[in-house]
Amino acid sequence: MLLSTLWRLGLSGLFSLASCTAGAAPVSGYAFQSADTQALQDDPFMNPGMLWVDAGKALFNTKAGAANKACSDCHQTLEGTADKFPRLNPRTGALVNLTTQIQLCQLDQQQATPVAYESQAALALTSYVGHASFGRKWQPVTDPALATYLQRGAAYFSRRKGQLDLACGDCHVRSVGKLLRGDMISEGHSNGYPIYRLEWQSAGSLHRRLRSCDIGVRAEPRALGSQAYIEVELYLRQRAAGLSNETPAVRR
Repeated sequence: MLLSTLWRLGLSGLFSLASCTAGAAPVSGYAFQSADTQALQDDPFMNPGMLWVDAGKALFNTKAGAANKACSDCHQTLEGTADKFPRLNPRTGALVNLTTQIQLCQLDQQQATPVAYESQAALALTSYVGHASFGRKWQPVTDPALATYLQRGAAYFSRRKGQLDLACGDCHVRSVGKLLRGDMISEGHSNGYPIYRLEWQSAGSLHRRLRSCDIGVRAEPRALGSQAYIEVELYLRQRAAGLSNETPAVRR
């Protein structure tokens, strides 16, 4: 505890804990990237994340499973689809994000083996569906049935955890704009996932990033697709209301 407290105090000294102004409009992580990284995202012919979008389009239109059905057999119009997640699945009543909904559709509708979370197929499908809503503004979460999940996601974001005794907000609220290991700390918004991260040299999901942050503060990471991370995802969507969908974003 003493070591983690000293580390945190050192961090506070290094970063002059600049905080987001309460009520201020959210700022996309795009604004915190170098001009070169921004240029990669801006050009669809250069953006490496578009490779996953193209692969997702092919998968979306491929018949699969014992039912011999393609996703496109049911879903002809995708614009606005990604905007609905996380949400409560109308059949199971469970909170699902886009990936876990795709898994349920594959199991129930295609009678196929669901894609594994963070697999190339899962990232391709979610990139394709997400990109179909590119440029759309994220709206606030208003469904009262989601209130409890939203509160739990906000609590996870605010709770100190791990051996370093840090919360998400210690970086993404109170240290925005400062440097950490050469990276400028952003507000931590999720409006571009799946993203192509140069550090990963691959596309990756929001849950992969959440696990990386938990590991970074030496906390026990949750499973990909876990209820806890989907609740955080819901809170991050609320927190980013007003930002445009940038899928697939490019980040350092």
